[in-house]
Amino acid sequence: MSPVVVVVALVAAQRAAELVYGRRNAAALKRRGGIEIGRGHYPLFALLHAAWLGALLLLVPGRTPIAWPFLALFVALQALRLWVMASLGPYWTTRIITLPRERLVRRGPYRFLRHPNYAVVAAEIAVLPLAFSAWRIALVFSLLNAGLLAWRIRLEERALAPRQGLG
Repeated sequence: MSPVVVVVALVAAQRAAELVYGRRNAAALKRRGGIEIGRGHYPLFALLHAAWLGALLLLVPGRTPIAWPFLALFVALQALRLWVMASLGPYWTTRIITLPRERLVRRGPYRFLRHPNYAVVAAEIAVLPLAFSAWRIALVFSLLNAGLLAWRIRLEERALAPRQGLG
């Protein structure tokens, strides 16, 4: 099996597990009165991420050597991803769900960045293709992701604004 197939399969399995975890958390938040914002843009993110992995499978030749420094950076980004998820705990979802009277999380990477998860995802989208010398895939999907993230961050900021004084 080619290295790109193995890596993409591992990333896809990780993302699938995160979707299960995120759905569970989203359901629990909604039971507690959570309000989902921006539901309409969510399928675009799912499409973007599926297309990103699909592009790697379809456009990277099977025997392309791995650029190990980029793959190591991608693995390091997974540690940051886990730090973000652990910091948010039951509040981590793949959707924008806010609990109106809850304090904002200000621990972990949230002490340093407003949206650390989005920073990690943006880096991942660029770095993984670079691990296979696929700079065009990195560029195209980074630009598409930046556009979607700009939209999502505006929605999220609006949803979280009433809770700014609580945390």
